[in-house]
Amino acid sequence: MQPVLRINNLHQYFERGTVNENHVLRGINLSLAPGEFVTIIGGNGAGKSTLLNSVAGTLPIEEGKMFLNEEDITKQSVTRRSKKISRVFQDPKMGTAVRLSVEENLALAMKRGHKRGFSLGVKSKDRSFFQEQLAMLNLNLENRLDAEIGLLSGGQRQAITLLMATLQRPDLILLDEHTAALDPKTSLTVMELTERLIREQELTAFMVTHNMEDAIRYGNRIIMLHQGQIALDLNQAEKKNLTVPKLMELFHQNSGVELKDDALLLS
Repeated sequence: MQPVLRINNLHQYFERGTVNENHVLRGINLSLAPGEFVTIIGGNGAGKSTLLNSVAGTLPIEEGKMFLNEEDITKQSVTRRSKKISRVFQDPKMGTAVRLSVEENLALAMKRGHKRGFSLGVKSKDRSFFQEQLAMLNLNLENRLDAEIGLLSGGQRQAITLLMATLQRPDLILLDEHTAALDPKTSLTVMELTERLIREQELTAFMVTHNMEDAIRYGNRIIMLHQGQIALDLNQAEKKNLTVPKLMELFHQNSGVELKDDALLLS
């Protein structure tokens, strides 16, 4: 089966060639099959954000190759990649135009990968479609199409951002700690919505999380980074009966680093 994403020998550096050089990613080799929902965990400096930014294109690749559906995207711009790769950020304020209405934001998302022009007009058929999609979120947003999106709660905005990211089915969706800024109840709602959208649309997803329990509960594969390398790569069967203590023990076995608690890993 052809992988959706293939990363070959990826190296990334900060301040390369200086006394402050930091070799952040050290030869990452990774493939994502169609429909895989991969969670990425690791401590500060492990390389999680650097890996995600490398895939998104916001961080130019220093060494290595990257392929999306076997197309070489190593040197592609963020704009070009965004036609096929969607991203949901940690901050609910990102990913939406705060002064535009809910329907105007959804209309912009519908034009992803196409020339958008300057018209923000929303057609009646699109409005009906947006209402149907919003109703499936079960957040009573279907009757708030005219509401300025910046006035909604963080959880509502993050749910709409998820919807926007999947309106035009992407080849790959990147979830950048997208529940970290939410309270526990809202985070659970958004995570359940995330899982449902990925499952129903059979999306391939890459999710960075600071929460080991979420990493175990959601998705069908866990990747743990340590010092810029993959310390663990567990498939669905291997994570089926996994617990946080078992995950910490596996990390110790593979990295040689003993963790006292999950805060040490994910602080």
